[in-house]
Amino acid sequence: MDFVKEFAIFLQESSAIKFGDFKLSSGKESAYYVDLRLVPSFPHQFRKMIKYLQNTISESVGLDSFDCIASVPTSGLVIASALAIETVKPLVYIRQKPKDYGTGSLIEGKIREGSRVLLVDDVGTTGQSIIKAVKALKDAKMVVRDAFVIINRLEGARELLASEGVKLHEVTDVMKISDILYNEKLLDGQTFERIKKQMNRV
Repeated sequence: MDFVKEFAIFLQESSAIKFGDFKLSSGKESAYYVDLRLVPSFPHQFRKMIKYLQNTISESVGLDSFDCIASVPTSGLVIASALAIETVKPLVYIRQKPKDYGTGSLIEGKIREGSRVLLVDDVGTTGQSIIKAVKALKDAKMVVRDAFVIINRLEGARELLASEGVKLHEVTDVMKISDILYNEKLLDGQTFERIKKQMNRV
């Protein structure tokens, strides 16, 4: 069984993906909910996910194409931290807002102007949180050309990042996951159609 198929089934069995009626942080309605914060509670699957992400990065952009890894708290940071250990790359992270004490930094970690940064997050939806991180890194005179997510929800993140000259890559996307679960009879036809409609794929 290939990793993406195994991962899709694991997400469903672990309740890291749920189907039904959900309201997202953006206020939008969704036929499914993804919570990758559950994955580190399953260390074998978490390690497989990080290794697969590492291989995906290696094959698509190369491990020598960036100097450090950046992420945004919280769930993306857990993934980026594990990836930084595996690739032996420095790690920085971008706060949602500057801290109001100490140095007042927006970016935590050692910043070097001109550094090539690989941005990592758990899920890409509209891309708003990732684009804020891109802008913060560029303001710090760092170079960002690529961003990686585990799951692309296919709701505009790729296009938004492209407008800032950043290419979005993913391990998998919600349509592939839904397709696998439907074919494995782990997702009913009605829910599958709702997801396709949400993605404008009908």
